Amino acid sequence: MDPTSAGRDPVFDVAVIGAGIVGAAIARELSGYQLSVALVEARDDVGDGTSKANTAILHTGFDAKPGTLESRLVSQGYALLSAYAEKTGIPVERTGAVLVAWTEEELAALPGLREKAEANGYPHCRLIDPDEVYRALPALGEGVLGGLTVPDESIICTWTTNLALATDARGRGTEVLLDHAVTEVAVGAEHTTLTTRGGTVRARWVVNAAGLGADVIDGLFGHRRFTVTPRRGELFVFDKLARPLADRIVLPVPTSRGKGVLISPTIYGNVMLGPTSEDLDDKTATGTSESGFEFLLGKGERLMPRLLQEEVTASYAGLRAAVDHGDYLIEATAEQRYLLVGGIRSTGLTAGIAIAEHVTGLLADAGLELTPRAELPEPPRMPNIGEAGRRPYQDAERIAADPAYGTVVCFCERVTAGEIRDACQAPLPARTPEGLRRRTRAMNGRCQGFFCGAEVNRLFDEQTRTAAPTGPAGDDRAVTPRQEA
Repeated sequence: MDPTSAGRDPVFDVAVIGAGIVGAAIARELSGYQLSVALVEARDDVGDGTSKANTAILHTGFDAKPGTLESRLVSQGYALLSAYAEKTGIPVERTGAVLVAWTEEELAALPGLREKAEANGYPHCRLIDPDEVYRALPALGEGVLGGLTVPDESIICTWTTNLALATDARGRGTEVLLDHAVTEVAVGAEHTTLTTRGGTVRARWVVNAAGLGADVIDGLFGHRRFTVTPRRGELFVFDKLARPLADRIVLPVPTSRGKGVLISPTIYGNVMLGPTSEDLDDKTATGTSESGFEFLLGKGERLMPRLLQEEVTASYAGLRAAVDHGDYLIEATAEQRYLLVGGIRSTGLTAGIAIAEHVTGLLADAGLELTPRAELPEPPRMPNIGEAGRRPYQDAERIAADPAYGTVVCFCERVTAGEIRDACQAPLPARTPEGLRRRTRAMNGRCQGFFCGAEVNRLFDEQTRTAAPTGPAGDDRAVTPRQEA
């Protein structure tokens, strides 16, 4: 399909706004068809918004509301993302989880949660008594009344997931347009014009997967279907020495405000406590707060007092897109050739690939012609930054072939010069030190870059200075659609 017309600016078949996990998954899915696709992102990197602050749990969907779109897509997405992670090397650990009841009210809710899990097609939850809870998690504080096991809940690397999906989309021909915040929308007879801070983007169809900004983009199309409230979640990350205290996820009994404060191991070998839940007005307020720290310390003292004796490596805050809608809000407006993907909570990490398949079906129903491409490239094999798999500094054969993988630069996280070079030369390279952190873990350890920061930044500057352009398909600011054969 030729996405251009003589004498006119290029027109993409589909523009997907938002390069978080959901947007990247949608672009990847659509680029499996004979379509020209643009992935339009306001920030300077993929996955730099809500997706990077996810609690990084691969959910079974056991506690979703039965019969909802979210329930169906999370269940499907669990299987799809599990398989995709195996193909691409996204780090996953099958830790399992235990919901812990501390009050009689919470204890009484556990049988209902097991029934909900069964209604969602997950029959593996099991009620356990306090003794069994403490055998599984001996470091828990006093007063546990019972628990519910969820043996297939897992931890995953949200950063690598987002990067894998976006890299896969790019490999299939998607143009990744960074620094393209959409400011105006004009729906024409044949295509929609998106005015962005990085230039004009024209597309026949537009998918809005803008996360925190999805309501604003929806408003630019003339709709007022929902409001996004930024909900700040703060958390503590404890040193790797704390990992034996929590080798599985400790979940609270869910409330109407969400899943509450949890304790979870991370794919990087740490332990996480959080998040808080605070509704704000400012969609950029990602700073931590004194009140958040006090709240987490109080929760930690109740849940696992021994954890608070360990060193805190870092504290973070992220914003979740809370909406005034009880389910995922995914709707096509055929007359505008526009589709909204809103109300995607933290479960969007798990459901992303399933959401992409659902969106593609809705677009087809609304009139988008879909012809599968005859051949697709293999999905990318991602660098492993998880502790459960072999890292480059541990791979003697790899080091013998390239000594840069034996040159450790960040000693807290055992990141090598070879990994930094690779992250800067990847199809979607690190463009900032923060992007480098998410790709390699450099400067994410207990010293937070105090000892390694100068050398890491020197290598980063060296690589970004010498990186050569790779033409239109490699220029993430380009706006020229891929030409289909």
